[in-house]
Amino acid sequence: MAINSKTELPGDRLNSRALNLHNMSKKPVASISKQQTPLDLLRILYEGAIAGAAAGVVVEAVLYPIDTIKTRLQAVRGGGQIVFKGLYSGLAGNLAGVLPASAIFVGVYESTKRKLLESFPENLSALAHLTAGAIGGAASSIVRVPTEVVKQRMQTGQFATAPDAVRLIVAKEGFRGLYAGYGSFLLRDLPFDAIQFCLYEQLRIGYKLAARRDLKDPENAMIGAFAGAITGAITTPLDVIKTRLMIQGSAKQYEGILHCVSSIVKEEGASTLFKGMGPRVLWIGIGGSIFFGVLERVKQLVAAKDRVD
Repeated sequence: MAINSKTELPGDRLNSRALNLHNMSKKPVASISKQQTPLDLLRILYEGAIAGAAAGVVVEAVLYPIDTIKTRLQAVRGGGQIVFKGLYSGLAGNLAGVLPASAIFVGVYESTKRKLLESFPENLSALAHLTAGAIGGAASSIVRVPTEVVKQRMQTGQFATAPDAVRLIVAKEGFRGLYAGYGSFLLRDLPFDAIQFCLYEQLRIGYKLAARRDLKDPENAMIGAFAGAITGAITTPLDVIKTRLMIQGSAKQYEGILHCVSSIVKEEGASTLFKGMGPRVLWIGIGGSIFFGVLERVKQLVAAKDRVD
């Protein structure tokens, strides 16, 4: 029987099937279809930085009073009373620090996430999100810690303005005073950032698979609120420790993280480690809703503008 060039032999079908099986057995890569170039990663970093800065400033401005109440609840000792005046104390100075810190965090997070998702198999995408969140938190801590120290000192009435706070902290405690509680900040924020962003990303993946479409802004906000509230509740004890270490000033009431924990438990009871959980969960839940809602919207707008340009 004559065979033309288009005739498929049984052996060809076997070879074709083997090739398909070989290709299917290759390690699947999580969500990234093509290798990112350095220029692509820079663009992702830029878009993330713009979106992160916008989201961070909006959240901080809207929810600052709740954060102030939470800080004062955690700072008061024994049966002390909470002061409800000056709930916006230190907002302007804090926004000046939140803007670059949020830009650094999201920019580093997005570019790191993309790079890790290229390397990790699809079933380890959660690990990529966890790692990227921790790396983003570590990178932004250079700005976030001094901002947090100044903010919390002002929230507890120690200083009237952010410039005065910076000047007097450096004068009394040295430059290291601006990084008071740095270890406890990392202890709280690296797990917090990693868990929150991992929860958010994984919930979005599951929701998109179920809905079979891109998510709308209210849906991103709802998922962000859930991820924020859960993470906020889990990390409340770490937040209490961080607050106590950051506001102690030159008095050095606590010698470190372990001494702080043991002193609180011994003198005030273990329940003190959960002080401020209500305002914290409320603040971070609402904040997660606003932050991720604004973040996704601005990312879309910036990406669309870049495509037009």
